[in-house]
Amino acid sequence: MSNYKATLMNETAVEMALVRIAHEIVEKNKGCDDVCLVGIRRRGVPLAEIIAENISKITGKRPLSGAVDVTFYRDDLSKIQENPTVGTTALNFDINGKIVVLVDDVLFTGRTARAAMEAVMDQGRPSRIQLVVLVDRGHRELPIRGDYIGKNVPTSKLEHIEVKIPPYDDKIAVELYG
Repeated sequence: MSNYKATLMNETAVEMALVRIAHEIVEKNKGCDDVCLVGIRRRGVPLAEIIAENISKITGKRPLSGAVDVTFYRDDLSKIQENPTVGTTALNFDINGKIVVLVDDVLFTGRTARAAMEAVMDQGRPSRIQLVVLVDRGHRELPIRGDYIGKNVPTSKLEHIEVKIPPYDDKIAVELYG
């Protein structure tokens, strides 16, 4: 396991970034009527719920939200682990013609985001897909970028970023390990 180096975002910084992102989503999409948030399992799901709640506070209307598991859509599945844990995809609404805003914790190579787009496309035909990431750490292997970014953090490939958020963790923070 790598050693703790620094806290990049404390709870207040994470909360402020998620409020700002909610405002940006509403502004860019001229409201939230056709917007639905889809969290990428695992930590993208609670982030999507927080953003949905923030949008509700801004507009008085809570966008639809769901979750997608990308395990079997990954092109590097065999490199991750031999027996992957598979979560469920929970999109209990029609995404056809909607603006699907994918939410993830960290954007690194772009492979998770690509897998999430494939998983969403298997569920229907959205009018647009946008991407929210709490942290963009660089080192892209695919031509994918975040539409809404909480914080850009240049890292070395040897470093590791962990987003801490309930229910998976006992605090809200973004930490750097290396």
